[in-house]
Amino acid sequence: MNKVLESAVPKEHRLTLIEVLDALVAGGLVAADAGEKFKQERRYFKGDSHPLTIIAEQRWKSLKLPHKVLDLETLTQWLAEWVNMAYFHVDPLKINFSAVTEVMSNAYAVRFRVLPVEVRQDEVVIATAEPFQRAWEAELKSILRNKEIRRVIANPNDIARYQVEFYNLAKSIKGAASKAESGSGSNFEQLVELGKTNKQFDANDQHIVRIVDWLWQYAFDQRASDIHVEPRREFGVVRFRIDGILHQVYQIPISVLNAMTSRIKILGRMDVVERRRPQDGRIKTRTPDGQEVELRLSTLPTAFGEKLVMRIFDPDVLVKDFTDLGFGEDDLVRWRQMTVQPNGIILVTGPTGSGKTTTLYTTLKQLATEDVNVCTLEDPIEMVEPSFNQVQVQADIGMGFAEGIRALMRQDPDIIMVGEIRDLETANMAIQAALTGHLVLSTLHTNDAPTAITRLLDLGVPYYLIQTTVLGVMAQRLIRTLCPKCKQAAGLREEDEIAWNGMVAPWKSAKPTTLYRPVGCLDCRRTGYQGRMGLYEIFTMTPEIRKRIDEHTDLAAVREQALREGMKPLRISGARKVAAGLTTIEEVLKVTPS
Repeated sequence: MNKVLESAVPKEHRLTLIEVLDALVAGGLVAADAGEKFKQERRYFKGDSHPLTIIAEQRWKSLKLPHKVLDLETLTQWLAEWVNMAYFHVDPLKINFSAVTEVMSNAYAVRFRVLPVEVRQDEVVIATAEPFQRAWEAELKSILRNKEIRRVIANPNDIARYQVEFYNLAKSIKGAASKAESGSGSNFEQLVELGKTNKQFDANDQHIVRIVDWLWQYAFDQRASDIHVEPRREFGVVRFRIDGILHQVYQIPISVLNAMTSRIKILGRMDVVERRRPQDGRIKTRTPDGQEVELRLSTLPTAFGEKLVMRIFDPDVLVKDFTDLGFGEDDLVRWRQMTVQPNGIILVTGPTGSGKTTTLYTTLKQLATEDVNVCTLEDPIEMVEPSFNQVQVQADIGMGFAEGIRALMRQDPDIIMVGEIRDLETANMAIQAALTGHLVLSTLHTNDAPTAITRLLDLGVPYYLIQTTVLGVMAQRLIRTLCPKCKQAAGLREEDEIAWNGMVAPWKSAKPTTLYRPVGCLDCRRTGYQGRMGLYEIFTMTPEIRKRIDEHTDLAAVREQALREGMKPLRISGARKVAAGLTTIEEVLKVTPS
């Protein structure tokens, strides 16, 4: 039986530092002498900090295996167990703060240091870090009438932080919604309600400014790569893409969503009035810790209004090395052999969102020394980098990829990066650049590396120019990596052996004796995965392969020759990541072609 519950119900009080230290010592987590010494040092402490916060600052290691550091989250979990209450991690992406902030006022929540976190049909869940303060419970229950109150233990710092953020955001949304009573005029099903003003409100309204700031702050906190702002018939939806997976964040009144979109378009120097055609824009902002981040904006007219997607570009990408991106040793050797050549074409292939741009930027950053002129031609410019000369394609004024390459050729370039080869004209200009002594890097959309050769042939590029100019092709994918803090080792099951054999055949790579599986913890948002890394398939143009490229190229023969000369397919690259304990067989099979 829990020691706290063996005696009568404890007297109403706030947790004290001495009380918590004594419990940690009694529970065998903290040494008695360390606890006593700390009590002496804190004898005259009069601050208002929670005892768990004070103890967490000491970074003590638990005396119990596995000797985890007693950080605030670990101490909060211990407190929940000590007082026999459920532990609750406050995840802002999973909380409907419009609903929870209706339970009690902000002043009431601050006064008793509690936070509503969930509202159900028959109960309300209230988070607290003060298990022995319950006076508020009876008072609140009389207000809630038919709903039960269930208390849970949460991190005291999270409670204090989200008391401010949830209530401020709910107030801003409510305040903004009260100023406009209808949606955008671009809704195909626009309903004009009689007796209502049907007005729009200012995108610079302070409520809207605060909501947009909140949106970006949470996206940065949650490691989102994209923010989707999507209008629906009755409301708007905000979603974040984290590690390649979309998560719904919040539902917002449609009038507020439209004002948010207008606010962001203003900041991105886009035409706010124009809602009938797609637009692109760009914003540079800062994270809460002062780091500059670029946002690329794209709008699209839909049935219920403008859909806005913001792609977040992490500036750290440009300072990463190839190992951080997921390159193996042999991958890196083959890639560097191609990129040190003075002229020729190097192609990177893969579907949208497979990390092609990141690979090219990382490569160009390392190639852009003071003695070379690096020029890029992009649609749009993904990340602004001072060491490149970056050019934006503008098709509406006749500045396409082909015209851009033609102009760059007169700028004395050494290395040219073309965002994408989409048509024969662009391909021909890239080939001309390679033939006249320039190194050209570009992208294509193909499933694997050898298929890039037949893709160029399909565009109409003569086979002898492909033989002469193409140095090599790299296909890539992004794969989720296991969370290092919670992944668990396990033996091979029968289905694992079958999947492994199918994945590595006919290479017959040795099976790992141990596989790691996703579990889920706070750090990885209970998904079991945290972050992504690349899988690579590098095809180099050798004399033997050149012989196999003609007017009627046999793709299978080209692929077989490439494999004989050392090309490792994407699935073999994935198998190596599985064997190293970085990901799972399921992830590899999901993202790689068979």
